[in-house]
Amino acid sequence: MKELTDLQAHLDNAIDWIWKLLPNLVLAILLLIVGLWVVKFLNRMVRKFFEKKDYDQTLETFLQSFISITLKIVLFVLVVTQLGVKTSSLVAMLGAAGLAIGLALQGSLANFAGGVLILLFKPFKVGDFISAQGVDGTVKEISIFNTKLTTFGNQLAIVPNGQLSNGNVINYNAEPIRRENYTVGIGYGSNIKTAKEILLQICADNDSILTEPAPEVYVGSLGDSSVNLSLRFWAKNEDFWQAKFYVHEESKLRFDEAGIEIPFPQRVMHSIK
Repeated sequence: MKELTDLQAHLDNAIDWIWKLLPNLVLAILLLIVGLWVVKFLNRMVRKFFEKKDYDQTLETFLQSFISITLKIVLFVLVVTQLGVKTSSLVAMLGAAGLAIGLALQGSLANFAGGVLILLFKPFKVGDFISAQGVDGTVKEISIFNTKLTTFGNQLAIVPNGQLSNGNVINYNAEPIRRENYTVGIGYGSNIKTAKEILLQICADNDSILTEPAPEVYVGSLGDSSVNLSLRFWAKNEDFWQAKFYVHEESKLRFDEAGIEIPFPQRVMHSIK
């Protein structure tokens, strides 16, 4: 009988606790629903604000992500407080949780710090074509923890900001023009002067190749089976690839017309009878 009495007492206490908690629980749920709607609304307003202003797109993306996460953290604190958790206890709990999470997510914190460094020093921005961490692509988005690149094949590459801020990054759009160093080999029996004139004429025939700085051709090296000519020309970033492919194709076609040999590896087989 005593055990049944104790059990009934525990059930009564549990029911009383639930009834006391129920109003706060309902308010917390309502606060969560309304809060999420408000956060979504504020994020939309922030996005519209940035669209009206001529801010750097890199800054826009980063701040939008940061504001969204901050608002959700504030909402979490308000909901937990509504459930009856004391502020002092919540601060202590968040401090302990923050320490544990910080130790567990050191990489994420490094990525966040890397994102801040990228935002401050701007080694690249949205729209730049970069090469970093073995990936080549156009910067699509810079968020708090990572940077998204669109590769040549239209794949999405996600690179952590910590690696980008600490590693080597080549920004091909940092300067308005780029130089190509094109090497082509000709046979030792071919006329070097004629080959150089053809390469310079190819550059002159393409409006995408700049005349200043002027294209230059040098004998880069004397190989085992070829004289290697080095053609250096400049083009604007937006015209670079078209000019590069044009020179590659035209050099082959015009060398063939002029009878200039482009050596290639050959294997001679001898049969012994």
